[in-house]
Amino acid sequence: MLQRTPLYETHVAMGGRMVEFAGYELPVQYPTGPTAEHHAVRTAAGLFDIDHMGQFELAGPDVEAFLQGIQVWDIAAMREGDAHYSLLCYEDGTVVDDIFLYKLHNRWLMIVNAANRAKDWAWIEHHLDRFDVALIERSDDLAMLALQGPKAEQILQKLTAYPLHTVATRTAIETWIGGMHVIAGRTGYTGEDGFELYVPIDYVVAFWNQLLEAGKDDGLLACGLAARDSLRFEACMPLYGHELSAQINPLEARLGWTVSWNKPFIGRNALLKVQLEKPAKLLVGLEMVDKAVPREHYAVAVDGAIIGHVTSGMKSPTLGRFLAMAYVPPEYSAPGTRLDVIVRDQPKQAVVVKRPFYKPKYK
Repeated sequence: MLQRTPLYETHVAMGGRMVEFAGYELPVQYPTGPTAEHHAVRTAAGLFDIDHMGQFELAGPDVEAFLQGIQVWDIAAMREGDAHYSLLCYEDGTVVDDIFLYKLHNRWLMIVNAANRAKDWAWIEHHLDRFDVALIERSDDLAMLALQGPKAEQILQKLTAYPLHTVATRTAIETWIGGMHVIAGRTGYTGEDGFELYVPIDYVVAFWNQLLEAGKDDGLLACGLAARDSLRFEACMPLYGHELSAQINPLEARLGWTVSWNKPFIGRNALLKVQLEKPAKLLVGLEMVDKAVPREHYAVAVDGAIIGHVTSGMKSPTLGRFLAMAYVPPEYSAPGTRLDVIVRDQPKQAVVVKRPFYKPKYK
């Protein structure tokens, strides 16, 4: 049976079209449609129910030593209120999951992907035996929303006295917003400015409605999974099961910037070997020269020989171009390289282009 977030009835009442995603019933779109929702985030703001994501709290005397060893980013320099993207890796260097870490007062909050929640919990718990660390499941009592877009700050500011302009990107605060105690991280998954908001689950429906009311004159729209995917795709943010998996390592995924080599962590030796010997494949951006939609799993070929595959692809709503991310051997990864994407058994010409496809003008 599919799980539902506390906002399920609200989504249905708003006309949300509900679909299965990672074991949850979530809105893929509202009557406004995914294209309008996508453009709202790029030009104004969008509000997403992302309470399917997993939230783990970690605390205790050994928590920082434990976290240093199980994920790739060096957290030693992180101060209270800092937030950072990171990865959990297996011993062979491939990816257990991509995560976000928040250093909060006397504790850490780890955000994991919904489909990996049980797997991640078991994997973390397996490595806990010699550490004095409390691992606490917060997914069922802490709801998670995302308010994203260039007007996100001015909308959220209507509900709090806290000066949000002082909250830097990749930091978090704990304060009162809309009469509720909220963790607000200046983080997100759309390529735009915005906040990810953590609210006591009993109050999330009221908080959702407050946010929509606060943003009604600023162009705020409720957004579904389709817009969330097209937004992250344009910004070339990886999605587990597409650009990341237990068959892919961070160097292949161009996520070497997350890896701190100056400390031990699970998978470090394997990744050092990959760094020395060079990755067998690399993630690239593709733009179609021939008009065609490059879908996930489509083969990538050179002179009829298959060399890789598409991980995500679509017509970009913002740019109006047919784009894709794909894995190919390093010798075919330079921008300007001509390749074919096999669409319905027909080779369609594409060219390797720089990523991300989209960057906001104000960044």
